[in-house]
Amino acid sequence: MVRRPFDRSLRGLYNAQATANLESVTGRFQKQMNKADLVVVGGGIVGLATAYQYALKRPADRVVVFEKEHAVGLHQTGHNSGVLHSGIYYKPGSLKAVNCRDGKRAMVEFCQQYGIEHEICGKVIVATCEDEIPRLEAILERGRANSVGCEMIGPERLAELEPHAAGVMGIHVPETGIVNYRKVAEKLGELLSAGSGELILDAGVRSIERRSSEIVVESAQTTVHTRWLVNCTGLQCDRVARKAGLEPEAKVVPFRGEYYDLKPAAEHLCRNLIYPVPDPKFPFLGVHFTRMIDGGVECGPNAVLAFAREGYRKRDINLGDLWESLTYAGFLRLAGKHWRMGSGEMWRSFSKAAFVRALQKLLPEIRAENLVAARAGVRAQAVRPDGTLVDDFLIQQDEQVIHVGNAPSPAATSSLNIGNTIVELVEATAEEEALD
Repeated sequence: MVRRPFDRSLRGLYNAQATANLESVTGRFQKQMNKADLVVVGGGIVGLATAYQYALKRPADRVVVFEKEHAVGLHQTGHNSGVLHSGIYYKPGSLKAVNCRDGKRAMVEFCQQYGIEHEICGKVIVATCEDEIPRLEAILERGRANSVGCEMIGPERLAELEPHAAGVMGIHVPETGIVNYRKVAEKLGELLSAGSGELILDAGVRSIERRSSEIVVESAQTTVHTRWLVNCTGLQCDRVARKAGLEPEAKVVPFRGEYYDLKPAAEHLCRNLIYPVPDPKFPFLGVHFTRMIDGGVECGPNAVLAFAREGYRKRDINLGDLWESLTYAGFLRLAGKHWRMGSGEMWRSFSKAAFVRALQKLLPEIRAENLVAARAGVRAQAVRPDGTLVDDFLIQQDEQVIHVGNAPSPAATSSLNIGNTIVELVEATAEEEALD
């Protein structure tokens, strides 16, 4: 708010236009003087966790988070399945594996500390035929290498855990859990705003100007001069990177994941989480069943090209986004390699019967009448120009700017640890600069 010290004593000397001009000049001056130690672009769970971890370590510093929407966590954070992942699938030593294990522990502790509902309910990974058993055994070995508590189980134990699941063998992962990540993001935003941070909503970033000693970030709401900038914008991360002067090594291609919910009368068919054995030849996991912390059971997703980066409905089309995907060499090579799988995913998108058949591999009792169409999510999948998917978290640093260029699942589970990793990068770079 702009104060008006002249109104009472010199009211007759200043007309309304002069006062408006004064307010405009004062506002611009204040905007120019708006400084921060760290600016995070993106109010999803990774961006908020980064700002939160920075504020914990450096409470005297000022942190600003820009979010282009009217609330936090409206995109990938608010559209995921809410699973607290164990880390069983990921290559040992990868960023996914390391951050998932430590991040899950940190997330559980955070939820316990702030009373956020969560549950460690466990999951089963189910081999539905003999051909899948070698891949199941490989997953078990990988889980043990990642220090995940897991065990191979036969049909009898599977029937005890998930009586309606069909499988010749499975893996039980007791430490997998469920949570509502949107509520986690909201709590992170509250804590940040109550401390040394500021969360600015409806503040899409318009420009990023890099100077010798600072970065000037202009948003729809204000302009902030900062020492450090972290780009955690998910579906828009490659575009924001270009605004900051970095050509990212991969482009975001949006894939929509569509879900069904079990009707209440059929929810007994799934007690907790039932997952398939992923096929390493294909880039996506496949449909599965997830009990949600807020109630209900979710089935899915499939994976189809979204016609807009934020295209949560089939009818959502952004011609610019679509053209960018369809003319990108990386996507064309990816589509050429996996066109059969892609065709099947598209068919399941339009055919409920086909979707049901995919679900019946895990739960044979499922029928079309048990399902009701539910929400969809859009995954920001980073694809390299050669058509390969970026399979790990991708964090790129360019001097005072750090970009999170790929943060698929288990990014929400790992978010507090990803944030801590980014803060450590900032502190290490600052120490190196101080020594030079």
